[in-house]
Amino acid sequence: MNWSQLLSLKRYNDKQKRLRKNQDETRLGFEVDYDRIIFSDSFRSLQDKTQVVPLSKTDFVHTRLTHSLEVSVVARSLGRIVGEKVLKKHYGLVEEGYKMNDFGAIVATAALAHDIGNPPFGHSGEKAIGEYFKNRNGQKYKSSLSEKQWQDLIDFEGNANGFRILTESKEGVEGGLRLSYATLGAFMKYPKESLPKKPTPHISDKKFGIFQSEITFFEEVAKELGLISTGKNGNVAYKRHPLAYLVEAADDICYTIIDFEDGINLGLIEEEFALEYLIKLVKDTINSEKYYQLKTKKDRLSYLRALAIGTLINEAATVFLDNEDAILKGEYPHSLLDKCKYEAQINDIIKISVEKIYQSREVIEKELVGYNIIDKLLDIFLTAINSKFEGTLTNYDKLVINLLPESVQQPKETLYLRILTVCGFVASLTDGFALQLYKKLNG
Repeated sequence: MNWSQLLSLKRYNDKQKRLRKNQDETRLGFEVDYDRIIFSDSFRSLQDKTQVVPLSKTDFVHTRLTHSLEVSVVARSLGRIVGEKVLKKHYGLVEEGYKMNDFGAIVATAALAHDIGNPPFGHSGEKAIGEYFKNRNGQKYKSSLSEKQWQDLIDFEGNANGFRILTESKEGVEGGLRLSYATLGAFMKYPKESLPKKPTPHISDKKFGIFQSEITFFEEVAKELGLISTGKNGNVAYKRHPLAYLVEAADDICYTIIDFEDGINLGLIEEEFALEYLIKLVKDTINSEKYYQLKTKKDRLSYLRALAIGTLINEAATVFLDNEDAILKGEYPHSLLDKCKYEAQINDIIKISVEKIYQSREVIEKELVGYNIIDKLLDIFLTAINSKFEGTLTNYDKLVINLLPESVQQPKETLYLRILTVCGFVASLTDGFALQLYKKLNG
């Protein structure tokens, strides 16, 4: 892979090549991408979607929106640090007009959108959609779908749904948000379809990132960017865009440190115990005198959090730059933080977060509620939309159809697209609105 291709400014349906040196410096193409996501409905709905604790009523806890904004800020710093070094090494990019901030803008935008396809109720929302098809009423659709279409549903993936949201053409809106291909490439952590599952231990193959409905357009993006194809026997799979490593690292940094912080603020993790683990992570940079002058838990925690994030940003950038050649060849199989010098400290913090936060009674109880809500909504809306397509609408179905957005009310021609459209609608709901709909439909 080469950076000149990887930084492509091309957008859906472009007829002419976009050159970096011809860009308006007051409103760069990569910055336009950021603006389009910020103003999108899908991004706005993240303000009421779970990051750690579903349906939380405290102002301590991060939502998907605040998490995405923080990941974007970390990603921008990572992109700029890496961009500065890459431009010095590949001087031809400078002659083409590329600047350090271009890298920052691409990575920040992809990071801003990284959770845009996630359903309500956190990762349990993804599992609940998959469970509906695997073990609930959705099983009846299996015989009418291809193997890969079925796999898309039983392993419903927020990353693939995110790519669909960003790129899906609708009547009068061709190409979705029409983001630059560089941004779409950086967004794609898992540039493969749902089958085969985990064909290699490479990080690109850990999950999947494309539904069958977006395969054709994704391949166009991949070829424009010069991504390395790894698919065999007609399967679609590629090595990831190098900047996707930075997006992933920004996400890893934020959920490792900030979810941990939420656990402390919620009282799920003892302060002294937790601060000890953070201090281990920042022992090389902490100013002990300044730290012990801080009087409140909030101030001490904020200081350590800022130091920890800064430490991990510099470490992730170093690992990327040390392995740039291998990454460009598609031969770096790990996430950046998996092999960094703070791996042990990061793993200790994640282990505590799993035990004390993600598996806490409060989280589990609310995730169970989420399972029931998503199961019920999928069942009711899929029955109604398929009945409309088949011309067998009941009066109840007619009322249900009216609860759907106009863009969803008209059934798609194939069963797979009808199902995916309803799944996309349910995934787009906020935690609060999903609960409200569930209550209404249950009288």
